Amino acid sequence: MPIHAVKDHLHPSIEDIYSTSSSERSLPKYRMPDGLTEAHAAYALVRDELLLDGNARQNLATFCTTWVEDEVKQLMTDAVDKNMIDKDEYPMTAEIESRCVHILADLWHAEKSWDTIGCSTTGSSEAAMLGGLALKWKWRARREAEGKDTAKPNIVTGPVQICWKKFARYFDVEIREVPLEGDALGLQPADLREHCDENTIGVVAALGVTFTGIYEPVEALARELDAMERDLGLDIPIHVDAASGGFIAPFIQRDLVWDFQIDRVRSINASGHKYGLAPLGVGWVVWASKDDLPDDLIFYVDYLGGNMPTFALNFSRPGGEIIAQYYNFLRLGREGYTAIQQACSDTAQWLGAELAKIGQFEMVYDGHGGLPAVAYKLKEGDHGFTLYDLSERVRMRGWQIASYPLPADREETVVQRILIRHGVSRDLAALLLKDINRAIEHLSKNPVPHSTAKPGFHHG
Repeated sequence: MPIHAVKDHLHPSIEDIYSTSSSERSLPKYRMPDGLTEAHAAYALVRDELLLDGNARQNLATFCTTWVEDEVKQLMTDAVDKNMIDKDEYPMTAEIESRCVHILADLWHAEKSWDTIGCSTTGSSEAAMLGGLALKWKWRARREAEGKDTAKPNIVTGPVQICWKKFARYFDVEIREVPLEGDALGLQPADLREHCDENTIGVVAALGVTFTGIYEPVEALARELDAMERDLGLDIPIHVDAASGGFIAPFIQRDLVWDFQIDRVRSINASGHKYGLAPLGVGWVVWASKDDLPDDLIFYVDYLGGNMPTFALNFSRPGGEIIAQYYNFLRLGREGYTAIQQACSDTAQWLGAELAKIGQFEMVYDGHGGLPAVAYKLKEGDHGFTLYDLSERVRMRGWQIASYPLPADREETVVQRILIRHGVSRDLAALLLKDINRAIEHLSKNPVPHSTAKPGFHHG
């Protein structure tokens, strides 16, 4: 009997996946297939293709959560059908979102955390844009009330994540990204007078610079803006981009003043799916008071069954990530978050100390005082390889490490950055260190005189 005849009579429950007709041809890439595929076979074939992805746990270039508890996975499954925007249909999901906003407002020292305003977003990019839009609307209202021109708004930043450049382009705001001078790694108070003017809608301070992991001095920036208001009459608010640091500083750097304790800080964004420990897909933005969010940015939707206010850019979104964020708040509390972030920071500082012993490296950031991360560059001289070559070499062992030039005016400095997140144990860090040393030994013995290695990871 021909093999295909046997196949035709096999019940799908006993048929081997890799003898099905679907497994004997390439999966469709440009056109939907005409027929059906058994669920178990479709699952296995798609899963097989995903084997070619990198191991997320070894991706030390990403800030995002790559390890979650089984209970989080179950909550995500339980909430797979919940659309968080439909607050009338899913009132408890809406209540949980509201609880998270108030918990964060309290964590960030809002004067009346129970009476503040904020929302979940798909990540810090959306949250940052909402913060920027509120700054622009408030600035425009002030200018119009004074009878002044509103045609040329600008925003002043240090080296920022790409979302701020998107905000500036999408919403017609000039971005004044202050170049790095000397050994500077972020925005400094001395930069402000040169770059701020009456058209400045706000200053963005980063609590965790993407390129290095350092914190910009929010309190010192605020003091300089206070002085500028006294001297020049410019009242310029601060938005803190605390994408990662917003879930670090409140637990292990409690003496640092950076949040709503500073009157000039009017809004803060953070990524729940980074050091907030939630699964991918949730960010947060919180304003110091309801007055900081202009009414014109709030829309009311009545076609889902109720009359719901919304001020996020996205509309329909899954509720699972929000629920998982609340689970983490409940599960870990301040004690748990403190233990986890301290462990990450300790590991980063240990790794920084070990990397500093490698003769070819010069530390740029050693893990002290900022995010649980390290950044380093090659010392002056010809080592026979670049950091891009090193990134490629350790990737052969599964590690993904970001290498890239610093922003203007320090583009000539190429750094490598390693992020230590929840789930990156001291043992894993030690294995990485061993592989880095092994890679350097190989590259030193086998130099790459005309290296063509380039960044394989875009830090934005």
